[in-house]
Amino acid sequence: MAASTQGASRPVASIVALVLGILALIVSWVPIVNNFAFVVGAIGVVFAIVGAIGVFSGKRVGKALAIAALALNIVSIVVVLGTQSMYSAAIDDAVNGPAATGTSQGGEQTTDLAVGTTVELENGLTVTVDSVETGLANYDDSTVIGVQVTYVNNGDESASYNVFDWKGEDANGAQENYTYYASAENELSSGTLAAGGSVTGNIYFKDGTVKVLYFGTVLADEPAASWTLS
Repeated sequence: MAASTQGASRPVASIVALVLGILALIVSWVPIVNNFAFVVGAIGVVFAIVGAIGVFSGKRVGKALAIAALALNIVSIVVVLGTQSMYSAAIDDAVNGPAATGTSQGGEQTTDLAVGTTVELENGLTVTVDSVETGLANYDDSTVIGVQVTYVNNGDESASYNVFDWKGEDANGAQENYTYYASAENELSSGTLAAGGSVTGNIYFKDGTVKVLYFGTVLADEPAASWTLS
């Protein structure tokens, strides 16, 4: 025989759990703040369990309320975990740029590539080091190296390009941004490529540069691809 609910008290714990669950679910979609939602949801689960125990022992009324509160808090926790993974991936893409998927020949190597090799990124953008010109005389009698690069956007969305996506590396591993060349022609600048668009430009590096590195974004720590100039 089911326990009688006559004289059972109000399900305060379940009500508290329901309120916490609603709050946690609302906040669970907000980046950074959803860490707070996880804590609120966890506390809500505890209150919901306490409420459910009271209901099933016959000391409280509101079985449906207790179950709803428990489910709501669990859902909020699941949403927090899911959104944090999504936001982390988005931040990683924003900082490091899309990863390279392989060379134009279908291989997996994306480092120490030969000049003329194309690398395709996950967003459909391809980048190529087309040609290298050494021994260019600068205004101060120093010499620089000219590197021609091409971007092609084969993706469905716009993609950015920027001269600061590139660095030159010398034989000692020192990496530097482009250098000034007084007689520069068709210098690569920065902008956005629409789907299907392409842009070609020149980047100039100090004499002694042995590699050019493509970083995807100016904030990336590691290059997505590299080409050997020799």
